[in-house]
Amino acid sequence: MTVKALSFRASESEIAVIKKAALRFGMSVAGLLREAVREYIERRQKEEIFRRLENVEEASPEESAEILAMIENMTDDDRETVSIKHVVNDV
Repeated sequence: MTVKALSFRASESEIAVIKKAALRFGMSVAGLLREAVREYIERRQKEEIFRRLENVEEASPEESAEILAMIENMTDDDRETVSIKHVVNDV
């Protein structure tokens, strides 16, 4: 398995908590973060919404721009939820 570096931003207090936890569990910070991310993803994958969205294709950049433009042009009345309909596609 090829391992690549990844960086992210966190507050000083969050970093302190991460370092303290890694020390307490006898792990490196990288090992703790890898395990935490792996556990988070495994937990979220069990959720129904994740399973339903698993095969949904992402919008292209053009489609995303079009959708965002439509949303930006909506009034508060347009954004109000009048009703919610659940649609299930049994494929």
